[in-house]
Amino acid sequence: MAKKQKKPTGGTPATVALTTAGTPYTLHSYDHDPSTPSYGEEAAEALGVSPDRVFKTLVADVDGELTVAVVPVAGQLDLKALAAAVGGKKAAMADPVAAERTTGYVRGGISPLGQRKRLRTVLDSSAATHPTICISAGRRGLEVELAPQDLAALTDAVVAPIGRG
Repeated sequence: MAKKQKKPTGGTPATVALTTAGTPYTLHSYDHDPSTPSYGEEAAEALGVSPDRVFKTLVADVDGELTVAVVPVAGQLDLKALAAAVGGKKAAMADPVAAERTTGYVRGGISPLGQRKRLRTVLDSSAATHPTICISAGRRGLEVELAPQDLAALTDAVVAPIGRG
């Protein structure tokens, strides 16, 4: 009888996905302040990393389909550019409850990795200008640092200029 391969235990679904894929990453944790107005800016400051290297995960509705946008915390998501990147006509921010239910993560801790239902993903092209970027590891106060090309490969992301400012 063949032995069952054990799945990695512990961590978040995002870190389990990285470990399972054999992708190199660095985990960074910090004390999250629940009253902070911007989770991404809080992460950049706590980690001592430029806000253009810390990326936020946003869930949008593109023509009725939930789509993940990964953009620098220093800027904003261009919804028209996101729709165009996936061949859609119209994009709007997704209902937060639907985003949480679909991804399995809470707002402020949504990771593009290890989602309950894998969503179409678009990574802002500015990520390619950095050797590594930081994204949510699936919990507020926990970030994963990895190569942007690894993130794109693991999520089958379209890489496009979807961020502004």
